[in-house]
Amino acid sequence: MSEWIKACSLDQVKKGELFGFVQDGRKLLIANLDGTIHATDLICTHADADLSTGFLSKEGVRCPLHLSVFNLVNGKPNNLPAETALKVYPVKVDNNEIFVEV
Repeated sequence: MSEWIKACSLDQVKKGELFGFVQDGRKLLIANLDGTIHATDLICTHADADLSTGFLSKEGVRCPLHLSVFNLVNGKPNNLPAETALKVYPVKVDNNEIFVEV
């Protein structure tokens, strides 16, 4: 059964920024790409890197360790060395708060 959890406030992740957090053992990433909020797994599927320390672009989030780029809509890597997709999560914004369905 899924539930909505509060991730952060919209003020904590401005356009072009990444925000990583851990809640109840879940490691999640919030990305604000041109005003659209996305949520994925926080940890790169290739080498355990924290994607919140990576780079955000139109292509997605780039891992800081080996530079694989993950699509924020479907989680799929756009290039090697990553081959496994990140899990993506539904998000909603309510009263300036970002919620993720897990």
